[in-house]
Amino acid sequence: MQKMTNISSVQEYLLSEKRQGKKIGFVPTMGFLHEGHLTLAEAARKENDIVVMSIFVNPLQFGPNEDFESYPRNPERDAALAASAGVDILFFPEADEMYSGSSIKMHVTERTDVLCGSRRTGHFDGVVTVVSKLFNIIGPDNAYFGLKDAQQVAVIEGLVHDLNFPVNIVRVPTVREEDGLAKSSRNVYLSETERAEAPVLYSSLKDAESLIEEGKSIPQTIISHIQNRINSETSGTVDYIEIYSFPELEDIHSLQGEFIIALAVKFQKARLIDNIIIKKSQEEKQNV
Repeated sequence: MQKMTNISSVQEYLLSEKRQGKKIGFVPTMGFLHEGHLTLAEAARKENDIVVMSIFVNPLQFGPNEDFESYPRNPERDAALAASAGVDILFFPEADEMYSGSSIKMHVTERTDVLCGSRRTGHFDGVVTVVSKLFNIIGPDNAYFGLKDAQQVAVIEGLVHDLNFPVNIVRVPTVREEDGLAKSSRNVYLSETERAEAPVLYSSLKDAESLIEEGKSIPQTIISHIQNRINSETSGTVDYIEIYSFPELEDIHSLQGEFIIALAVKFQKARLIDNIIIKKSQEEKQNV
């Protein structure tokens, strides 16, 4: 595995490889790698000739009261894990390398006024800025994103469509612990008690899925069920529980088609998100 920090060096190397017909798979991350990131890399390894992973804690997507400075970092461990997952190029730029100028600003106008986006003003502007730069630097054929942050996937798919990036976005299912908790870099902030409670988030989503399979069709009925479980079985505070069409992230009044049930719960030192995406045909019988 090669570690590169310079944009021009990465571009020169990958352009040469693409001229030889090599297919490039790309996994963008903010580091402190866990099994979820490695699953993305392993998926890329199966479908591409060269796998590139970036590690860059992007300051543009952190708000003034968010955890940029304290965001966990361990570059030596990350490099070892990336190599073990079959990464060929680890792109590890500094902030002044990525943001040497600021004459252009990007602003997302759809899919961001709900879920985490409604609570993190400017967050997805920072996401599309860095992802656009990374796509232009790497020039991938395929880029791999985890569905744990499904809103990010929706926004990136919109970015690729609107700006005609020649890259295929590959959705990768959320990687979970044995008890169902979605793997996240922020799980390290949970206390022992909170870690024992946290699997209720996914369990409540699966309960909701079962209710829908039984014919429940009113979103608020499903939301109330999830909220009751989280309130009664955890010490966390519900930030949101919301249901929207996917990937458009628009309001729906009946649970039809493809939709997402997403939630965020605040614990003492960690805010956890999770979701499930469900497809339901209009022919299925409904009741409330």
